[in-house]
Amino acid sequence: MAAAGPWLQPAELTTSGRPVLLQGEVERLFISSIDLEAEENPNLPSLRSGLLALTSHRLLWIDDTSRYAHSIPLEAVIHAFPPKKSIRSMFASPRIRIQVSASRDGKVGIGGSASSMVITIVMRGGKNDPEAFFGKLWEVLKLRSWEVKEVKEKENLGELGVSALGEGPSRVRTAVVGVSGILRKEQEMWESTDKSLQEAFQDLNALMSKAREMVALAEKMRQKLLSGSSAQANPSDEDLGSKQEMQDWLLSVGIASPVTKESAGALYHQQLSRQLADFVKVPLDKAGGMIALIDVYCLFNRARGTELISPEDLLQACVLWEKYEVPVMLRKFDSGVMVIQSKAHSDEEVFARITNLAQKPDALRKGISPSDAALTLGIAPTLAKEHLINAESKGLLCRDVSPDGFRFFVNLFKEFDPTNMFSVKDDGFCKAWLSAATVASA
Repeated sequence: MAAAGPWLQPAELTTSGRPVLLQGEVERLFISSIDLEAEENPNLPSLRSGLLALTSHRLLWIDDTSRYAHSIPLEAVIHAFPPKKSIRSMFASPRIRIQVSASRDGKVGIGGSASSMVITIVMRGGKNDPEAFFGKLWEVLKLRSWEVKEVKEKENLGELGVSALGEGPSRVRTAVVGVSGILRKEQEMWESTDKSLQEAFQDLNALMSKAREMVALAEKMRQKLLSGSSAQANPSDEDLGSKQEMQDWLLSVGIASPVTKESAGALYHQQLSRQLADFVKVPLDKAGGMIALIDVYCLFNRARGTELISPEDLLQACVLWEKYEVPVMLRKFDSGVMVIQSKAHSDEEVFARITNLAQKPDALRKGISPSDAALTLGIAPTLAKEHLINAESKGLLCRDVSPDGFRFFVNLFKEFDPTNMFSVKDDGFCKAWLSAATVASA
């Protein structure tokens, strides 16, 4: 943990270095080369040259090299001071100061804070726009998204209280009598419709908040399903089928806060690469550790909803994995087919399964096709064909090309003695092949 731990709250990161978002939290802006300083208290250590993420709930400072992060809850921000404009500021790094509530020992927090302190956000490098960052920060502070849940709870309690007093649905209504009663009823209906429309469409952020709540609920259900499947020793086929169907549905719900060029700016491909590394872990587990790049493109764009990315952006994000410590990698076969592969994936294990398949009696006589290997490995036929060609390059298989397509046989040439080509060993693949051919001809 960094030295700033005593005065800033720690924040959790994913395996790729992305911040773990809270329920309903959405990323708003990313800027790099940021220092955090407590100018009023020089005894508190500063944070140097990190990534600053502004979300709807927090300010997150992330150290990419050491993989730790700290957060400042926006609920603790009392005031934000705009950047100063002066001749002196033109030759210095832009600074934005925020006043936050703190405890007596200088720890930034919310609720029960006895004092306040000023934190300075220093923008190094000259690539960041302080005016744009302050505008976005001020906009997020005015929205106060972290209070949405509290307000809803109060509204629910208020509705219950009104109903209990007889002012809700159980109250006694006046009778609808005559023309005036009909007009009054018509007016009430129009007022109710107008109120419903205003509440539904007056604030787009409220609609987005509803969508984020559904995504968060789906993620919670997915984690519960995964933990439940690992805890259950012998699940039935019906349970496995229902869980698989539920996981496929949850995968289509989407990503709660997709990285966009508007929020990430110059860090777009970097943050997209990290988010993609987190996203592909579940599809890779389901696909046996390897999945075609085109399939990832479809799955990732479906999860992002309307925030679609181009194939070039996806490829660039995958290439950046070489610079980061992530558990996945981009692989290109000799044929040009590109796949995303888990670093835990073992080619030797795949070769062993293919070799076992090729030694079966039917395979010794007829060979195996990419479709046969796909059924055994549980992957797409295109990827199975690449594995077969790769096994051929290692000397494990031999290829036969016919009008019916590719067929692969176990390599029998290694069984022959170069000094005596007509001798057959008593054991090995050649003996098994002769036995299978004899049975077939009988």
